[in-house]
Parts: sequence; structure tokens; C-alpha cells
Amino acid sequence: MPFDIPSPPPGDPSWPYEMYKLLKDEGVTQFSYVPDAGHKVMINLSLDDPDVHSIPLTTEEEGVAMAAGAHLGGQKHVLLMQSSGAGNCINMLSLPRIGKFPFLSIVSMRGDFGEGNPWQMPMGKSIQPVLEACEVVCLKIEDSSEVISTVSAAMTMAFQSQESVCVLLSQKMLGIKKF
Repeated sequence: MPFDIPSPPPGDPSWPYEMYKLLKDEGVTQFSYVPDAGHKVMINLSLDDPDVHSIPLTTEEEGVAMAAGAHLGGQKHVLLMQSSGAGNCINMLSLPRIGKFPFLSIVSMRGDFGEGNPWQMPMGKSIQPVLEACEVVCLKIEDSSEVISTVSAAMTMAFQSQESVCVLLSQKMLGIKKF
């Protein structure tokens, strides 16, 4: 029986549910993640969905290797991570680059719009230029109206062109975390 993606609770944004449906419709069957509040809806949907494999990671670079393994096994994978964890992946990003494997990641940003935690600022400021130096295409989303078109473009680039692509979800869209 196919998994019915629930509607968001009243008052919650619909874009995470729409993004999950888009990924599933494109054939993504593997979701890996390090727990993160910015990806809470996506993680919970993947955990509830019997049609996909939802894999918790001990560190984000494991997700890069999983993407290569998924491709070799004929499946599609997405890595859900926070921008601070993207720094852990820098060396491992040579795997999809040299092996010409598709790599798709959805990155919840910290250290940008309205950040109040000074420890998040260095990686938030440097993540896009660092990823681009590793030949990763970065597509930033600042408004929920851009989610579907941007993630759709990212999937085409990753899965059809064998590119490494990170979709950066701005704190402007996710909301500023209060401490």
C-alpha cells in the first residue's frame, strides 16, 4: 500500500511536505541524515514511509558515501544535513567528483540571516564558497515559493547530469532559531 503523505498541521508550512513528495516522485528511495530541527518534517516523513530507507548517520560524510552506493545499486539518495555538518564532508566530496556519481543534499543553513549563535557564523559564511571550490553546485532558497522549482532543478542536475548539488535552505525561510 503506497504511503500517503499527510497534510501539514494547521499553521505549519506546506513546503517540506511538497518537497518530500517531489523527491519521492523523482524516485528517491534513500534518505540519510544527522538529526536536525530544520529537517524535522522530512526526517519524520522518511521514517514513517515504508517505501523508503531512512538512515541516521553518525557524521555527514557517511551520507556522501551512501549516495555513491545508492547510485551503484540503481537507487537515488538524498543527504539531509545542516550547514555546520557540510564542513565534515569536504574531503569525501572527492568521491562523487572523481567517480562521476550523482550527489544531492538538502542543507538547512545556520550562520546566515538573523543568526544569534556566534559558533554557527564561520561555517554559515563560508559554506557556499567552500562547496563551490569542491565543484559542488549550490542553489540557495530564501522563500518557500522557490522550493519546488529549485529542488526539481537540483534533482535534474544531480541525477541526469551526474553533478554534485546542494540546495541551501536559508534561515530566512526556515526561521531564526531562538536560544
